Amino acid sequence: MASIVDLWKTNKDFFERKSVQQILTFSGEGKLKDNNSTSFEFRQLLEIIPSEMLINFANDCLVESFNDSGLVLQDLINEIGTRLGFDVEPGLYRGKKNDIGFDGIWTSNSGHKIILEVKTTDAYRINLDTVSNYRENLIEEKRVKKSESSILIVVGRQDTGDLEAQIRGSRHAWDIRLISTDSLIKLLNLRENLSDTKTLQQINEVLKPLEYTRIDKLIDLIFLTSKDVKLEEEPEEEIQTVVKTKSSKEHIDEKKFKPVNFYLACVENISKILDLNFVKHSKISFATKDKSTGLICAISKEHIQGKNQKYWFAFHPHQNDFLQGFDNSYVGYGCGNANQVFLIPFKIFKTLVPNMWTTEKEDRMYWHVVIHKRDNKFLLQQPKNDIENLLDITKYKI
Repeated sequence: MASIVDLWKTNKDFFERKSVQQILTFSGEGKLKDNNSTSFEFRQLLEIIPSEMLINFANDCLVESFNDSGLVLQDLINEIGTRLGFDVEPGLYRGKKNDIGFDGIWTSNSGHKIILEVKTTDAYRINLDTVSNYRENLIEEKRVKKSESSILIVVGRQDTGDLEAQIRGSRHAWDIRLISTDSLIKLLNLRENLSDTKTLQQINEVLKPLEYTRIDKLIDLIFLTSKDVKLEEEPEEEIQTVVKTKSSKEHIDEKKFKPVNFYLACVENISKILDLNFVKHSKISFATKDKSTGLICAISKEHIQGKNQKYWFAFHPHQNDFLQGFDNSYVGYGCGNANQVFLIPFKIFKTLVPNMWTTEKEDRMYWHVVIHKRDNKFLLQQPKNDIENLLDITKYKI
């Protein structure tokens, strides 16, 4: 019998308008239990579906409670943790004697470990001593360090006033932080629309207990985030200026420039070619769940240049660093639409980067990746290459 993951790979339309409760009935035995087939299949599915579907599933758990909705939410929150960049160890669904009853352990790149507690509602008081004991027991077993660990309670609703007061008035106030599911989702959305790895790591810091008498770190985070948002906006502005100033014949009306967005369609086409499932890491970076393969996928609108077309992209050092971290990695460029995509192995692409023009602004720089279309051939600009200014990359079109 085909698994729910096989069904997703072959018939994504089946999942449209299906609630998470309905999906669960098709997973394994249809009921979540620790280490059973349902748990295994359901978690496998969560690893490969788009974040938008994760969010819809979370809303299903919160809008109308159903049997095991709290257990489903626990798995969903843990998957969000993975997509926020943490290494996640899922906890038990139901506590067992001699086992530590945490809902998950999230480990950041810096080594800090967050012990997770998930609640669908804050309508009742939580025994903070019990949650704190999970951490103490993990410290005793040397699975976490006291100086590099904390507790995060995720609740289903925004209205957390009573629980906030309970935490503030307890002896655990400096070890516990509280966040609603809605805010955690906003953090995920923010991460997936940013680009620079340094900014992404800073964002995850807000889930740790932080002392805000001095707010420099908070201001730094706001500054880095706003700068990161502009990072991908500036290149289009620059290419418009370059094209418009070349000659009056090539003048381009500003009104013709409309944002294009076909990232996910490009990634889906690449996934089919490579037979891999990619999960979004940031705005244009993706990776397989096992972290064996990385992908940068950028897109460009079509720029008319006489009888030919040009597509322009920026390749940033942080993208280079991201791709270096995988055994296999690729750069993908969508030129005008999702049916005109180029997929170049990074081991080849990185040898071409030194021959590209660069732009340096303040504390950052990027390389110009320019693809020309001439007589049905696609040519990569290599202006610093004395031998060949334009390199034919047509063979990399998928």
